[in-house]
Parts: sequence; structure tokens; C-alpha cells
Amino acid sequence: MSRIDITVKEPPKKKKCWQQSLKDFLFMLVQWTWALPVNLVGWIAFVICTKILGYRWQHFGYAKIVYVPWKGGGLSMGLFIFIKDNAKSKEWTYNCRIHEYGHTWQALLLGPLYYIIIALPSVIWCNCFAGYRKKNNVPYSKLYCEGWANAWGQKFSGLQQTENHN
Repeated sequence: MSRIDITVKEPPKKKKCWQQSLKDFLFMLVQWTWALPVNLVGWIAFVICTKILGYRWQHFGYAKIVYVPWKGGGLSMGLFIFIKDNAKSKEWTYNCRIHEYGHTWQALLLGPLYYIIIALPSVIWCNCFAGYRKKNNVPYSKLYCEGWANAWGQKFSGLQQTENHN
């Protein structure tokens, strides 16, 4: 098994050709139409966090990741991902970027249904079942939307999470 380089900050760049440009265009078109409600909220939060509060950010594939000083973990709102700054480890940050990017692709598929099918169950699982997960040794990815986010994050970023990503 090859060693995973957790210092990688973003997915490998795709070779630009007309087919890739068309895919990029269609991705953004769907995100800003079908998934408009999710992305609009994310864009407003992005502007507040980066332009007003001055938090650092980076590109990650199609998404933008903002590093925020909060106690939480990660939050994805379509093309805009918010992750804890100064996380407990570089490995956690690496895995979280990939996981949250998976939610970006879920928003593309589900559009306005994202809040009901993904966001609400995810928030409840994260905030109300932490004790249950710890007591029963249940991985975070056990909930359908979280395991799905891990799988799609890895697929669409081209990066593999480490074994300790739950």
C-alpha cells in the first residue's frame, strides 16, 4: 500500500482541454442553478468570512475552503467549505477537506434537497450523537450521508483519506 501524503493541499489539476472546460462549465451551471439555495448561503458566508473578517481561504478542486476559528469541525455549503483553523492535526485537516468536498458533490446532485437529505441529518449526527458514537465505537462515516461524502470526496478529488478519517 502506498503512503498517503497528507501535506497535499488540493486535488491534482486536470489537464485543460475543451471537454474539461465543458465539464467545468456544466458543473458550475448546475451548482448555480439547481443548487442555488445551498451555494447562495455559502457564498454570503464566504464573503463575510474572507472579506469582512479576513479569514484565510484556499481553492480545493471546484470548491473554496475557508479556515475559521471555531470549535466545530467542517461545514459544507455547496461550493463553499468551512473548516476549523488550527485543527488538532494536519491529518485531520487533510481528511476533513476531502470529506467536505464530498458534500460539495452531494449538493450538485441534490440541489435544494441537500438541506433535508444531507445537512440536517449530518448536523444532528455530529452534534447529538457524539457520545453515542464514542461509547459504542461507531465511526462518524456510519451515517449514510457521511460515508457517502467520504466516498465521493475521494472519488472526485482524486485523493485518498488516511485510515484514521472517521
